[in-house]
Amino acid sequence: MKNIALFLILVIFLYSCKSKSNIITSKIEAEKRGIYSLPQSKKVIAKNDKTTKPSEPKSTKKSKLNEKNEDDYVVSDDDTSYLIKQLINTAAANLGANYKPGGTTSEGYDCSGLMYATFKKFDIILPRSSVDMAKIGDKISTDAIKKGDLIFFKTNGRNVINHVGMVIEINDDEIKFIHSSTQKGVIISSTKEPYYEKSFSQVNRIL
Repeated sequence: MKNIALFLILVIFLYSCKSKSNIITSKIEAEKRGIYSLPQSKKVIAKNDKTTKPSEPKSTKKSKLNEKNEDDYVVSDDDTSYLIKQLINTAAANLGANYKPGGTTSEGYDCSGLMYATFKKFDIILPRSSVDMAKIGDKISTDAIKKGDLIFFKTNGRNVINHVGMVIEINDDEIKFIHSSTQKGVIISSTKEPYYEKSFSQVNRIL
């Protein structure tokens, strides 16, 4: 009986230690949580034409979910512009990539490098640093934030912006954003997390 009691105590302890983090570190996990959905067909945006949606291919065969699909995710909301859907789609394709100081490729990104590389694919050239990105576009009030906006933080304990991500979802007073974190690489985080709630600075609309 003593051994059984010790075993039950151990099981209860292990269950109580189970992580309850809302951080999303992979595309498959993001899909399971309903943030994204697989596209029914690959969509290509014409170079130097960011406003015209090309005609849909006839094929409706659904892609198989994996970590290497080139056209993995699209946001399903109809009120989100096609270009913004593709920007989020492009950034989300890098979920799980490593953090790399100065990185702008799939081998690794820093926070501004992920935003720079994502927008560059659509011929939109952003400044290279987060502090300079915060100086362009229009500063948006928290009640007017939309998907595709850039969200900025001051995480270094000083009154200087040093971190940036892209807004991908807004739920009441919670903002979810994709970014490259120094500890976990490219992930989806929330302003409800104490670290980002405390260090939040501003949101800018680039498009």
